[in-house]
Amino acid sequence: MKINAISLAVLCLTWHASAFPQLLQRQSSQTSIAPSQTTLTPTQTAELSNIGQGAVKALSQTPVATPGFNAALQRIDVSGVHAWRAPGPNDQRGPCPGLNALANHGYLPRNGVGSILDFITATNTVYGMGLDLSVILAAYGAVFDGALPLGWSIGGGVHTGIGGSHGHYETDNSPMRADLNQYGSNTRLVLGQFQEFFDLQPDAATANYDIDVLSQFRGIRFNESIAKNPYFYYGPFAGTTVSQAAFSFIYRFMANHTEANPAGILNQDVLKSFFAVSGDDGDFTWNPGHERIPDNWYRRAIGDEYTLDGLGSDTTTFASRTPRINTPGCNTGTVNSFVAIDTSYADYDFSTPTQGVCFALAEVLSVAEMLPVVGIVVDLLVLPVQNALDCRTVPARNDSVKDVCPGYSFYGGPTGMVAPGAGQD
Repeated sequence: MKINAISLAVLCLTWHASAFPQLLQRQSSQTSIAPSQTTLTPTQTAELSNIGQGAVKALSQTPVATPGFNAALQRIDVSGVHAWRAPGPNDQRGPCPGLNALANHGYLPRNGVGSILDFITATNTVYGMGLDLSVILAAYGAVFDGALPLGWSIGGGVHTGIGGSHGHYETDNSPMRADLNQYGSNTRLVLGQFQEFFDLQPDAATANYDIDVLSQFRGIRFNESIAKNPYFYYGPFAGTTVSQAAFSFIYRFMANHTEANPAGILNQDVLKSFFAVSGDDGDFTWNPGHERIPDNWYRRAIGDEYTLDGLGSDTTTFASRTPRINTPGCNTGTVNSFVAIDTSYADYDFSTPTQGVCFALAEVLSVAEMLPVVGIVVDLLVLPVQNALDCRTVPARNDSVKDVCPGYSFYGGPTGMVAPGAGQD
């Protein structure tokens, strides 16, 4: 397994908890960790510890049965410094539409490269992602697929950034993006997949792409990867946890919230805006890298952040339709040859996101402890989450999987070979 952890050696510590314990806000002063540092200052330690403890609190946050609505707090500014701007030729964009939109509005650095805390703060403040999820996802991505001094890229190249993390973080079976070895790209939006999802709510006046609709689409896409990608690889964490989030995040973070609909509605126009799709039904055009937060868009209610518990609930909903999504597995080199990976992980239960997260956190901590400052930073952010989850011993990654799953060996992206026999729309 290729590991590149230098990205965590320089973290910009620019955030602290606000009056809302679930919400982070930007500070005018910045405290940064220099590349030459071998330890942290008391201020840096306190700021990181505060975020780590915030993540622990999010784990026990009680779901809100009926979220309220506060227009002043929930409206996301898309004017002034946060006005939409198309990426320039050297700006990086990748397979995650939500992160691309954050960069296009300056909530993440517009060049597409940010620190681990840039990602934690932007996803928390703009989308209402719980600190538990934001810490877990940002730390894992930075440790395993970062190679830039401030963290990692939402685009990237081979073995760096989200686009280059195929098999570790980015994975096959995306809602809208191509499977790497089905199309030779993991960043391309497949318009046929978008159209298929769009058609599940054909009436523009009533369309709402909620979790029930996504549950239906989850099964459709899982079966499509089995039927069309000979090298389909559905591994632990990236498959069993991250790919679930790729579906649930569409509604949980893109829906527009109003006083009349405080739980949120994701209609056709908002869906198209976040996925950079224009045109009319049946004649869509994808505009790469042009994802946009719509005008007059309101995030989740403050205090109703989407946490690991929420992801677990949505995964249960998905699995009620498609039970196989809970089990790591792969196609063995031909389409429709899917088998469970029972040679390496038979004794470990990946049926809940918590177990997938425990698996990932163990890997992050084992790598980070080899690097002085990185180990301290990760201990402050990640170790409290691991302890709070009461993670049991997790299995080591076993490279013998490659003998069963040819797709396991194709770690990389954003481009790759097209598997013989792959089906394309």
